[in-house]
Amino acid sequence: MRVVVSIGGSVLAPELDPERVAAYADAVERLTAEGCEIGAVVGGGGVAREYITTARELGGNEVELDELGIGTTRLNARLLIAALGDAAAPAPATGYDEAAAAFRRGEVPVMGGITPGQTTDTVAVALAESVDADLLVFATSADGVYDVDPNRHDDATRFESLSPAELVDVVLPMSRDAGSSAPVDLLAAKLIDRAGIRSVVLDGTDPDAVVDAVLRGEHTGTNVTPEGSTEPAAWSAER
Repeated sequence: MRVVVSIGGSVLAPELDPERVAAYADAVERLTAEGCEIGAVVGGGGVAREYITTARELGGNEVELDELGIGTTRLNARLLIAALGDAAAPAPATGYDEAAAAFRRGEVPVMGGITPGQTTDTVAVALAESVDADLLVFATSADGVYDVDPNRHDDATRFESLSPAELVDVVLPMSRDAGSSAPVDLLAAKLIDRAGIRSVVLDGTDPDAVVDAVLRGEHTGTNVTPEGSTEPAAWSAER
Protein backbone atom coordinates (compact mmCIF):
# COMPACT_ATOMS: atom_id res chain seq x y z
CA MET A 1 0.00 0.00 0.00
CA ARG A 2 1.50 3.31 -1.10
CA VAL A 3 0.51 6.34 0.96
CA VAL A 4 1.35 10.04 0.87
CA VAL A 5 0.95 11.91 4.16
CA SER A 6 0.69 15.69 4.11
CA ILE A 7 1.80 16.93 7.53
CA GLY A 8 0.92 20.51 8.34
CA GLY A 9 3.75 22.60 9.71
CA SER A 10 1.50 23.61 12.61
CA VAL A 11 1.10 19.89 13.35
CA LEU A 12 4.72 18.78 13.01
CA ALA A 13 6.47 21.83 14.41
CA PRO A 14 4.20 24.35 16.12
CA GLU A 15 7.32 24.87 18.22
CA LEU A 16 10.75 23.35 17.77
CA ASP A 17 9.95 20.28 19.86
CA PRO A 18 12.15 17.26 19.09
CA GLU A 19 9.74 14.89 20.84
CA ARG A 20 6.88 15.86 18.52
CA VAL A 21 9.00 15.40 15.40
CA ALA A 22 10.29 12.08 16.75
CA ALA A 23 6.70 10.93 17.38
CA TYR A 24 5.84 11.56 13.73
CA ALA A 25 8.96 9.75 12.60
CA ASP A 26 7.96 6.82 14.81
CA ALA A 27 4.50 6.78 13.19
CA VAL A 28 6.06 6.67 9.72
CA GLU A 29 8.40 3.87 10.78
CA ARG A 30 5.48 1.87 12.21
CA LEU A 31 3.69 2.17 8.90
CA THR A 32 6.71 1.09 6.89
CA ALA A 33 7.16 -1.87 9.27
CA GLU A 34 3.62 -2.91 8.32
CA GLY A 35 4.61 -2.97 4.66
CA CYS A 36 3.40 0.50 3.64
CA GLU A 37 5.39 2.69 1.28
CA ILE A 38 5.22 6.18 2.75
CA GLY A 39 5.96 9.57 1.28
CA ALA A 40 5.67 12.71 3.39
CA VAL A 41 5.09 16.34 2.48
CA VAL A 42 5.69 18.88 5.24
CA GLY A 43 4.19 22.35 5.54
CA GLY A 44 5.64 25.55 6.95
CA GLY A 45 3.10 26.36 9.63
CA GLY A 46 3.31 29.38 11.89
CA VAL A 47 7.05 29.78 11.45
CA ALA A 48 6.63 30.27 7.70
CA ARG A 49 3.83 32.78 8.27
CA GLU A 50 6.03 34.77 10.66
CA TYR A 51 8.87 34.93 8.14
CA ILE A 52 6.51 35.89 5.33
CA THR A 53 4.83 38.61 7.38
CA THR A 54 8.19 40.08 8.36
CA ALA A 55 9.52 39.95 4.80
CA ARG A 56 6.35 41.58 3.46
CA GLU A 57 6.81 44.47 5.89
CA LEU A 58 10.37 44.77 4.60
CA GLY A 59 9.07 45.16 1.04
CA GLY A 60 9.47 41.64 -0.34
CA ASN A 61 7.41 40.83 -3.43
CA GLU A 62 5.06 37.86 -3.60
CA VAL A 63 7.49 35.54 -5.37
CA GLU A 64 10.16 36.32 -2.78
CA LEU A 65 7.64 35.64 -0.02
CA ASP A 66 6.68 32.32 -1.60
CA GLU A 67 10.33 31.31 -1.86
CA LEU A 68 10.78 32.16 1.81
CA GLY A 69 7.82 29.93 2.66
CA ILE A 70 9.21 27.12 0.53
CA GLY A 71 12.53 27.39 2.33
CA THR A 72 10.78 27.06 5.68
CA THR A 73 8.87 23.97 4.59
CA ARG A 74 12.14 22.36 3.55
CA LEU A 75 13.68 23.15 6.93
CA ASN A 76 10.74 21.38 8.57
CA ALA A 77 11.22 18.51 6.11
CA ARG A 78 14.84 18.24 7.21
CA LEU A 79 13.70 17.91 10.82
CA LEU A 80 11.60 14.88 9.88
CA ILE A 81 14.44 13.46 7.80
CA ALA A 82 16.80 13.81 10.76
CA ALA A 83 14.34 11.93 12.96
CA LEU A 84 13.84 9.18 10.37
CA GLY A 85 17.56 8.62 9.88
CA ASP A 86 18.48 5.98 7.32
CA ALA A 87 14.81 5.24 6.60
CA ALA A 88 14.46 8.52 4.69
CA ALA A 89 16.05 9.92 1.58
CA PRO A 90 18.91 12.11 2.84
CA ALA A 91 17.54 15.46 1.63
CA PRO A 92 14.11 16.92 0.80
CA ALA A 93 13.05 15.97 -2.71
CA THR A 94 12.73 19.06 -4.89
CA GLY A 95 10.80 17.32 -7.67
CA TYR A 96 8.37 14.46 -8.15
CA ASP A 97 10.79 12.33 -10.15
CA GLU A 98 13.28 12.60 -7.30
CA ALA A 99 10.62 11.51 -4.80
CA ALA A 100 9.56 8.60 -7.03
CA ALA A 101 13.19 7.45 -7.21
CA ALA A 102 13.32 7.40 -3.41
CA PHE A 103 10.23 5.18 -3.37
CA ARG A 104 11.95 2.78 -5.77
CA ARG A 105 15.00 2.63 -3.49
CA GLY A 106 12.80 1.72 -0.54
CA GLU A 107 13.36 5.07 1.16
CA VAL A 108 10.81 7.52 2.55
CA PRO A 109 10.80 10.63 0.35
CA VAL A 110 10.15 13.82 2.31
CA MET A 111 9.20 16.99 0.49
CA GLY A 112 8.45 20.61 1.32
CA GLY A 113 7.24 23.23 -1.11
CA ILE A 114 8.17 23.14 -4.77
CA THR A 115 6.80 26.07 -6.75
CA PRO A 116 5.87 29.65 -5.84
CA GLY A 117 2.11 30.06 -5.69
CA GLN A 118 1.46 26.46 -4.65
CA THR A 119 0.88 25.16 -1.14
CA THR A 120 2.23 21.91 0.23
CA ASP A 121 -1.36 20.58 0.03
CA THR A 122 -1.00 20.80 -3.73
CA VAL A 123 2.46 19.23 -3.64
CA ALA A 124 1.05 16.29 -1.67
CA VAL A 125 -1.73 15.69 -4.19
CA ALA A 126 0.65 15.97 -7.14
CA LEU A 127 3.05 13.53 -5.47
CA ALA A 128 0.23 11.08 -4.76
CA GLU A 129 -0.91 11.25 -8.37
CA SER A 130 2.61 10.93 -9.78
CA VAL A 131 3.40 7.76 -7.80
CA ASP A 132 -0.10 6.20 -8.05
CA ALA A 133 -0.65 6.32 -4.29
CA ASP A 134 -3.48 4.26 -2.86
CA LEU A 135 -4.26 6.85 -0.19
CA LEU A 136 -3.56 10.48 0.62
CA VAL A 137 -3.81 11.62 4.24
CA PHE A 138 -3.94 15.28 5.25
CA ALA A 139 -2.75 15.51 8.86
CA THR A 140 -3.99 18.97 9.79
CA SER A 141 -4.84 21.02 12.87
CA ALA A 142 -8.55 20.60 11.97
CA ASP A 143 -10.54 17.45 12.67
CA GLY A 144 -12.02 17.15 9.21
CA VAL A 145 -13.92 19.09 6.56
CA TYR A 146 -16.84 21.28 7.66
CA ASP A 147 -19.64 22.89 5.68
CA VAL A 148 -18.41 26.31 6.86
CA ASP A 149 -15.32 27.48 8.73
CA PRO A 150 -15.72 26.10 12.28
CA ASN A 151 -13.42 28.82 13.61
CA ARG A 152 -16.01 31.41 12.61
CA HIS A 153 -19.31 29.52 12.84
CA ASP A 154 -20.40 27.72 16.00
CA ASP A 155 -22.99 25.71 14.07
CA ALA A 156 -20.48 24.28 11.56
CA THR A 157 -21.12 20.62 10.69
CA ARG A 158 -18.36 18.14 9.94
CA PHE A 159 -18.71 15.81 6.96
CA GLU A 160 -17.95 12.15 7.51
CA SER A 161 -17.61 11.58 3.77
CA LEU A 162 -17.48 13.66 0.60
CA SER A 163 -16.86 13.04 -3.07
CA PRO A 164 -13.92 14.94 -4.55
CA ALA A 165 -16.33 17.21 -6.46
CA GLU A 166 -18.19 17.95 -3.23
CA LEU A 167 -14.88 18.80 -1.56
CA VAL A 168 -14.24 21.42 -4.26
CA ASP A 169 -17.71 22.87 -3.72
CA VAL A 170 -17.12 23.15 0.03
CA VAL A 171 -13.62 24.63 -0.21
CA LEU A 172 -14.41 27.15 -2.98
CA PRO A 173 -16.35 29.69 -0.86
CA MET A 174 -13.86 29.32 2.00
CA SER A 175 -11.00 30.18 -0.35
CA ARG A 176 -12.74 33.46 -1.20
CA ASP A 177 -13.36 34.42 2.40
CA ALA A 178 -10.52 36.58 3.74
CA GLY A 179 -9.17 35.21 6.99
CA SER A 180 -10.87 31.87 6.58
CA SER A 181 -8.88 28.67 6.86
CA ALA A 182 -9.91 25.88 4.51
CA PRO A 183 -8.78 22.39 5.57
CA VAL A 184 -7.37 21.77 2.07
CA ASP A 185 -6.57 24.50 -0.42
CA LEU A 186 -8.69 24.92 -3.54
CA LEU A 187 -6.10 23.84 -6.11
CA ALA A 188 -5.36 20.69 -4.10
CA ALA A 189 -9.09 19.89 -3.95
CA LYS A 190 -9.39 20.33 -7.72
CA LEU A 191 -6.41 18.02 -8.31
CA ILE A 192 -7.95 15.38 -6.02
CA ASP A 193 -11.10 15.61 -8.12
CA ARG A 194 -9.16 15.37 -11.38
CA ALA A 195 -7.08 12.41 -10.29
CA GLY A 196 -9.75 10.59 -8.27
CA ILE A 197 -7.48 10.06 -5.27
CA ARG A 198 -8.95 8.51 -2.13
CA SER A 199 -8.12 10.94 0.66
CA VAL A 200 -8.61 11.50 4.36
CA VAL A 201 -8.60 14.84 6.19
CA LEU A 202 -8.05 14.42 9.92
CA ASP A 203 -6.68 15.95 13.08
CA GLY A 204 -3.01 15.05 12.92
CA THR A 205 -1.91 16.49 16.25
CA ASP A 206 -1.67 12.88 17.47
CA PRO A 207 0.48 10.87 15.02
CA ASP A 208 -1.32 7.69 16.13
CA ALA A 209 -4.39 9.00 14.29
CA VAL A 210 -2.47 8.78 11.02
CA VAL A 211 -1.39 5.21 11.76
CA ASP A 212 -4.97 4.14 12.52
CA ALA A 213 -6.29 5.84 9.39
CA VAL A 214 -3.70 4.26 7.10
CA LEU A 215 -3.72 0.74 8.51
CA ARG A 216 -7.41 0.33 9.35
CA GLY A 217 -9.32 3.24 7.84
CA GLU A 218 -10.30 4.27 11.37
CA HIS A 219 -10.43 7.99 12.15
CA THR A 220 -12.74 10.78 13.23
CA GLY A 221 -12.07 13.02 10.23
CA THR A 222 -13.51 13.17 6.73
CA ASN A 223 -13.19 10.62 3.95
CA VAL A 224 -12.93 11.96 0.40
CA THR A 225 -14.06 9.02 -1.68
CA PRO A 226 -14.08 9.03 -5.49
CA GLU A 227 -17.08 7.41 -7.15
CA GLY A 228 -16.53 3.70 -7.76
CA SER A 229 -13.37 3.49 -5.67
CA THR A 230 -12.78 0.55 -3.36
CA GLU A 231 -11.24 0.50 0.09
CA PRO A 232 -7.57 -0.47 0.35
CA ALA A 233 -7.32 -4.22 0.82
CA ALA A 234 -5.41 -3.72 4.08
CA TRP A 235 -8.49 -2.20 5.70
CA SER A 236 -10.64 -5.24 4.98
CA ALA A 237 -7.94 -7.52 6.34
CA GLU A 238 -7.97 -5.64 9.65
CA ARG A 239 -11.71 -6.04 10.16
